[in-house]
Amino acid sequence: MADGQIKVGGDPVFKNIDPIKFEGPDSDNPLAYRYYNKDQMVMGKRMEDHLRMAVCYWHTFCWDGFDVFGGGTFNRPWHGAANDRAAADAKMAAAFEFFSKLGLPYYCFHDVDVTEDSPTPDDLSNNLKRQADRLAAYQEATGIKLLWGTANLFSNPRFGAGGLTNPNPEVAAVAVRQIRDCMEVTQALGGENYVLWGGREGYDTLLNTDLDRELGNFGRFLAMVVDHKHKIGFEGKILIEPKPHEPMYHQYDFDSATVYGFLKRFGLEDEVQVNIEPNHATLAGHSFAHEIATAVSLGIMGSIDINCGNYQNGWDTDQFNLDTRDITLALIELLPSGGLDTGGFNFDAKVRRQSSTVEDLFHAHVGGVDALARALLSAADILEKGEIAKLKTERYAGWENSDLGKMMLSEGASLESIANKAAESGVNPSHTSGRQEMLENLVNRSLK
Repeated sequence: MADGQIKVGGDPVFKNIDPIKFEGPDSDNPLAYRYYNKDQMVMGKRMEDHLRMAVCYWHTFCWDGFDVFGGGTFNRPWHGAANDRAAADAKMAAAFEFFSKLGLPYYCFHDVDVTEDSPTPDDLSNNLKRQADRLAAYQEATGIKLLWGTANLFSNPRFGAGGLTNPNPEVAAVAVRQIRDCMEVTQALGGENYVLWGGREGYDTLLNTDLDRELGNFGRFLAMVVDHKHKIGFEGKILIEPKPHEPMYHQYDFDSATVYGFLKRFGLEDEVQVNIEPNHATLAGHSFAHEIATAVSLGIMGSIDINCGNYQNGWDTDQFNLDTRDITLALIELLPSGGLDTGGFNFDAKVRRQSSTVEDLFHAHVGGVDALARALLSAADILEKGEIAKLKTERYAGWENSDLGKMMLSEGASLESIANKAAESGVNPSHTSGRQEMLENLVNRSLK
């Protein structure tokens, strides 16, 4: 290590919490896993390897309960009077103690999550490099790995009009520098992906926005990110996280389909994938399963920030997703494609503002972990029965088996030739049932 004085750990802050263990569905221990048995084999793979779960650094260890209507409600032992070096180090010690007690394999961070307050770009660059040494030491000591890193290009006031799409080239240059530094730190820490969330890459009004210029710059700089990945030999995936709005009125990475169109425009569809978040999907008017199915279909499925929102208010509330049925439907779309590769399920979720004790952090994650495990077991049961795949095969069989279907998909088919064939053959089809209710009942009966 560059800093030979690095001390891993300190006085434990969760000394009253035992390591979370699997105790089975009949356990009455509120801080035990009932369904997450990491070594259980599911569809030929260990449960841990299917889910590849990560804890997010920001919501769990940086947020103090502040919202737009009032100050923080949390009194965390690692929150000092100021976010100075000592506070940043205490936060890291608490984080890795927490990760270890949960027994999950990964974590994720933004550059500013793990550093003290950094007034200038030089400060942030230097502080991040220092903290990278500390993170490496903690990873080595605990066995916890980095799922992905990302640069925060939305919190600092300089990014009020975006980072890579900012009208001021000096701001864009600082954003590029942050991405470069964070990607290289992510690589040094063995991170398996690098994420870009364009929270302020968008606009509040078109009246002051040159949309074509901003999208062009976005594509130009993203291509540079990809080039730098190859230059430094980073083997992880580059991921864009779609979201339609909030904080901006309109964000350019609206949803998975929009991201694919953008990638296609700049020839990056084979280089960049998506990090899907259920709460962002619902804000875009989609279901979690829809976004998964779309990304799989387009070949850009990368990773998942697992959470949910409140369907009644349309905000990005980042709640822990306990809706086993919702997650099951998403996994039904994901698992047949091979599941996650370098990606994982990152708990990009936060306890409610009134859940002010450190024990609440454990209860929240235990619930989220078990919801994922239950959904995995449910989806595996459904897929192994094969009824959904059988019905889909039967429903689309005409395209493979009938002369008309084969003709319509042939190389020389045209609008005129298909129309003439339909007329000559007297095609007059009747409606056939999609059997939606039967399939929905099948899912419900299989929920664990």
